[in-house]
Amino acid sequence: MCIRDRKAKVMIKQISGSQMISEALHEEGVEIVFGYPGGAALNIYDETYKQTYFKHVLVRHEQAAVHAADGYARVSGKVGVAFVTSGPGFTNAVTGLATAYSDSIPVVLISGQVPTFMIGTDAFQEIDAVGISRPCVKHNFLVNSVEELPRIIKEAFYIARSGRPGPVHIDIPKNVTSRLGDFVYPKEISIPSYKPTYKGNSKQIKKAAAAINEAKRPLLYIGGGAVASNASEIIRKFMKKTGIPAVETLMALGVLDAKDKLNLGMAGMHGSYASNMALSECDLLISLGARFCDRVTGRTDEFAKHAKIIHIDIDPSSISKIINAHYPIVGDLTNVLSELYEEVKGEPKNYAPWREILDRYQKLNPLGYTDSDKVLKPQWVVEETAKIVGPEAIIATDVGQHQMWVAQFYPFNRPRQLVTSGGLGTMGYGLPAAIGAKCAKPEHLVVNFTGDGSILMNIQELMTAYETNVPVINIILNNNFLGMVRQWQTFFYEKRYSSTDLSLQPDFVKIAEGFGGVGFVCKSKDEFKKALKEAIKSKKSALIDVRIDRFEDVLPMVPAGAAIYNMILKSKEEK
Repeated sequence: MCIRDRKAKVMIKQISGSQMISEALHEEGVEIVFGYPGGAALNIYDETYKQTYFKHVLVRHEQAAVHAADGYARVSGKVGVAFVTSGPGFTNAVTGLATAYSDSIPVVLISGQVPTFMIGTDAFQEIDAVGISRPCVKHNFLVNSVEELPRIIKEAFYIARSGRPGPVHIDIPKNVTSRLGDFVYPKEISIPSYKPTYKGNSKQIKKAAAAINEAKRPLLYIGGGAVASNASEIIRKFMKKTGIPAVETLMALGVLDAKDKLNLGMAGMHGSYASNMALSECDLLISLGARFCDRVTGRTDEFAKHAKIIHIDIDPSSISKIINAHYPIVGDLTNVLSELYEEVKGEPKNYAPWREILDRYQKLNPLGYTDSDKVLKPQWVVEETAKIVGPEAIIATDVGQHQMWVAQFYPFNRPRQLVTSGGLGTMGYGLPAAIGAKCAKPEHLVVNFTGDGSILMNIQELMTAYETNVPVINIILNNNFLGMVRQWQTFFYEKRYSSTDLSLQPDFVKIAEGFGGVGFVCKSKDEFKKALKEAIKSKKSALIDVRIDRFEDVLPMVPAGAAIYNMILKSKEEK
């Protein structure tokens, strides 16, 4: 159908809501969408079949669609996109939304919904998707008419990628996707109630610079916001000029090179001894895009209690939310730090005594483990993997002990190299996120470290990897336990291993082969080296079942509710 625009004297072709979605995604530069069809999304998928703008990857579970979009976003820095249908299609996707929300990852989820005239009737596969998604998205929309659809999609992408990034959900009733309307895609978006601050307050920045110049024991505390802001370069430059040491959160690993002498490593519950002591003894803490998560702070009344706090974040609601900031600065980290860089004195020698103290802490309790030739140690597997796959590989993880061993022992050298669920701690995240990462950077080797518990949560995505020709190597650190829960049961529940013993496990080699991949079992160092090299050479998805020491612990460990300096340094057996 065409209508005549009298002023312009041209014919405007009306298109359906489904076509508008494809056209809008094209306007946003979307190259790939992850999804799973269903009744309410049929019109969307019919148009997806016809269009030539983007590739659609059919996952095998809706949760995996959002995790894959999330992994794609983390590695590429672009907005990840997913399609699901109504009802269970949407509810299956909620975990993916919550994961992205916790880690501030830009994702746009488009879900089908029953027609507008059936909403509220308990129709087949009807669910209040907007009501359910509200607590775990940055923003959401229920589209009521085809006329507002182009604007809503534009707003969704703008909200997802601007300010503090995050997931945005668009719920579109089936009759809206079939209706015809004018497609006029806005060039600009103005949302009066949403105006992120990118430039920091210059007076505050000058005050912060004066505090840095006066400090004796300053410390940089780097969070995931440094990745979102692409601030790695300016942070490294700032450290070189000032000589201030730094700690990283899990989400920030790779912002600094692991080999940098000023990098004390990861801080927090399983952070290095030196990094946690640095947080406890600094006199000035400079937070760069970190949100003072409970996994880092431990007891808040004991956290950095001798320090003044400089808190730089683009999200004003994060500042002083958990730890009171003496120098709050709202703005984009790259912008603020570039200005701060000009204001601070470049006198690294001033902090030499402080660096010597931290160096002693590093030597006193270095991150390490007792290696063995009789049983495979997970830390060795992580270190050896890094040597074999090289510095360009992208590393995904699931959640559990293996995640922490990777965080402690993998030598990350750049941002967006690690893909992991930090805030929500989502088991089953690793494989679909690795597929998304591989779609973003197909030329890079992608390795997913997983556990024998985690891998079974979304193992069906091996089929997605096979069908899409997106090979991912999965290293299963198999201790026949839900390892992290078991560790807590060892330390705090008198070794009552309630529902954590996974002695009965499937044949992972057969599973891998059944999904068109390759599988290996490794019980020695030589077997592991050979298996990993063969897996890389095969150019297929792989499951490498690595039988590790069953009772190996992740150490150091800060017990829940303890101060960050109260670390458990030895396992129960070693005490």
